Amino acid sequence: MVPITHSSTRSTCQQSELSIADVSVRGAEVAEFCAANASTIDHNGAFPVKEFELIAASGLLAAPLKPELGGLGLGINAEVTHDLLLLLKQIGRGNLAVGRVYEGHVNALQLVQTFGTPDQIAAYASDARDRHRIFGVWNAEAEDGVTVHPLGDGRYRLNGSKTFCSGSGFVDRPFVNGPLADGAWQMCIVPMEDVATVSDPSWWQPAGMRATASFKVDFSGVELDPHALIGQPGDYFRQPWLSAGVMRFAAVQLGGAEALFDATRQYLRDLNRTTDPYQQERLGRMAIAIESGNLWLRGAADAVSAYSPMFAGYPDQPNEQASQLVAYANMVRTIVEQICMEVMQLCERSVGTRGLLPPNPMERIIRDLTLYLRQPVFDAALANAGQYALSQSTAAHSLWRYESPRH
Repeated sequence: MVPITHSSTRSTCQQSELSIADVSVRGAEVAEFCAANASTIDHNGAFPVKEFELIAASGLLAAPLKPELGGLGLGINAEVTHDLLLLLKQIGRGNLAVGRVYEGHVNALQLVQTFGTPDQIAAYASDARDRHRIFGVWNAEAEDGVTVHPLGDGRYRLNGSKTFCSGSGFVDRPFVNGPLADGAWQMCIVPMEDVATVSDPSWWQPAGMRATASFKVDFSGVELDPHALIGQPGDYFRQPWLSAGVMRFAAVQLGGAEALFDATRQYLRDLNRTTDPYQQERLGRMAIAIESGNLWLRGAADAVSAYSPMFAGYPDQPNEQASQLVAYANMVRTIVEQICMEVMQLCERSVGTRGLLPPNPMERIIRDLTLYLRQPVFDAALANAGQYALSQSTAAHSLWRYESPRH
């Protein structure tokens, strides 16, 4: 186990003016570099440093901020949800490890802007916009999970560890949440360059997603001031915010499926096997699966936009359709997992053993996607969609339509 040290320096390149129209272009540039460099960083302990320098230089670290904070509102303004999902898919197509960490950054800034105070929002926005700080959400833990202890005078001390800390040693502002004495879960942001933590790289020995550096980190003894505590106890698990966010990682995963489709097709072209009827049938099924995923992303974005102008709504304004949004998001997560698994299987059948040997990128993409798909509580998410459907008497054709205005 080794101490984590964080550099206080960041690229000083000037952030370019960025519009929604630019996002696809910038995302494609990032994805192209990610794909070209993916094999270089496909080893345990690696992190996509150059990729995140490019993401920062492209203005995409600030893009999740509201426009009045210097961003584009990606992940917080509901009307641009589809643009966000397409960006996440693009980055996932380039490298799922990069997409995983960037999605965590978007998630964290959404939580800050949803539950933070105006002062917190302004300060953390400056971190992302001006200092190119990377944010994340490190919530997974084992038996020795993090607890939060009040010290008086508004200060708190953490005790315990988090697991699957993607970007260990490189993420500057992770959410490190834990229970208070009464069991209520409190969101905390840890300024990593100002504290001493202990990382365990040996904990992360995966078959895939190696470049995420998802180590175990011990936060025992870390002390935080009130500025580091976001929202009220219990806010992290509030719905629909908690479950609606699954559409973000589903978009990254679908990008991995698209990368497999592209690689499979190119492999068959290189071997002059495109006229084989069985290969045509497999590629046809892959194309149908991926297009289905794209339609689901469009549906997810439309659901978010119809629900509220702000992603998953305003915390102080209850919405009676929250359970509907949660169920729809869980359907998106479920179907995208099925799509990815089908695409992987069809790819393997199409290219055979030779196509699955390094340095062919399909071998790495399948490893990464297989691991990334194993998100928690899959069965509960699927059951939630069924529970909602059973609780409604609405006809199937209108089960997921919003009848009330978004305001």
